[in-house]
Amino acid sequence: MYEAYWELSEAPFDNSPNPKFFYLSPEHEEALVRLVYTVRHRKGCGMLTGEYGCGKTTLSRALIQRLEAERYEIGLLTNPSWTAVDLLREVLYQLGVETAETRKPELLHLLNDLFFRNFQAGRDSVVIIDEAQLIEDDAVFEELRLLMNFQTDERFLVTLLLIGSPELAVKVRRLKHLDQRITLRYHLNTLDYTHTANYIGHRLRMAGQSNQLFTEEAIKLIFDFTRGTPREINNLCDVALLVGYSKRVKEIGEKIIAEVIKDMVGIA
Repeated sequence: MYEAYWELSEAPFDNSPNPKFFYLSPEHEEALVRLVYTVRHRKGCGMLTGEYGCGKTTLSRALIQRLEAERYEIGLLTNPSWTAVDLLREVLYQLGVETAETRKPELLHLLNDLFFRNFQAGRDSVVIIDEAQLIEDDAVFEELRLLMNFQTDERFLVTLLLIGSPELAVKVRRLKHLDQRITLRYHLNTLDYTHTANYIGHRLRMAGQSNQLFTEEAIKLIFDFTRGTPREINNLCDVALLVGYSKRVKEIGEKIIAEVIKDMVGIA
């Protein structure tokens, strides 16, 4: 409702994982380079961890955008609260194969056939598990590890990417057989002050506003409160633009940010 007032084409601080708004801080760029390398060079298994709200999901969508649709068959799994059999069926479903089969050996045969068909057609199979820290059953992690057994003499038939919070790294470390299969891993940190300011400016530009609507003092307060966590920056800036619109101000200063923070802390 405030977009027209601030001369924006769309809401700049929505928390949906829209790759259009993906901000390439040096750390995010390094993470993306490693994920792309893992996929393009068929390294088998990669893992990306990071604090809650630091942009992992948006980064996974940016990765998918960079992978050519004609070469890659990508299955994105985003709600990993499964049994081992549920996992195999979900991987098949996300890669375009629906089945009523519930027996694990048959599901594994279906997966092997699918991966090999893609291989013969010159396509690479990629399975991305987002929020992988939510996997509770070690048997599910074991099935993920066994996906690495689908290979020819020269290469893996599938690339597996595990994405999650720091708890994921703790779980994987406990499972030695899976931990040893992870070729590349990266931990994504929150933004520093400079990149918090750049992040805010970037999202405003992507929404059609070239002016930095937030004063330097406001950005300092945003950084202090959010500790550079993109999701929290989005929440704070979104409400600040709404409050600024209701007050008919020309820019967002620290007074408005302080007011929004007070309300947020009060709600919490």
